[in-house]
Amino acid sequence: MTPTIRTATGRDGRALAGIYGPVVDGTHVSFETTPPDADEMARRVRETTDRLPWLVCELDDRVVGYACASPHSDRPAYRWSVDVSVYVDERYRRRGVARGLYGSLLEVLGLQGLVNAYAVIALPNPPSVALHESFGFERVGLYGSVGYKHGEWRDVGHWALSLREPEDPPSSPTPFDDLRGSAAYREALGSGERRVDR
Repeated sequence: MTPTIRTATGRDGRALAGIYGPVVDGTHVSFETTPPDADEMARRVRETTDRLPWLVCELDDRVVGYACASPHSDRPAYRWSVDVSVYVDERYRRRGVARGLYGSLLEVLGLQGLVNAYAVIALPNPPSVALHESFGFERVGLYGSVGYKHGEWRDVGHWALSLREPEDPPSSPTPFDDLRGSAAYREALGSGERRVDR
């Protein structure tokens, strides 16, 4: 089926929890230790999407992956910088879903006037490193033995991507809510859809 990338809503909470839960339970990729349930995932979507995007990819009439941005810090001077993440249902990996979601997400962030995107990757994670570096992210730091999960101390790497040249003085970023109905937003979603394998 033709892939669809769209804005996530609170109604996607169950699907998002189904994708993210196994990552929390079975891997060191997330440093959460208790999988959030559907209500919690719905809350995270609702509390973020006025300002920043959560996107889902649908294939075969089901949500198979999601990508999201979150504030890099709550302090006001950081508001041009965001952290980004992407997660894909294990049954749909290696089909370009993460590539498509990130393609759309990063375009949307650029449309909003965001300047920097950061990815925090628990190591080792060669697929995630390769995905981020394929989009131009560069490693900028490493926290050694910063977290303990599944019986091992884990390193965490930090990757950075410049989304645009910073202005001086900068304009405030456009809230995600204000962008969603625009033609540019629809094109950003379509650009990601074209990256997903049919």
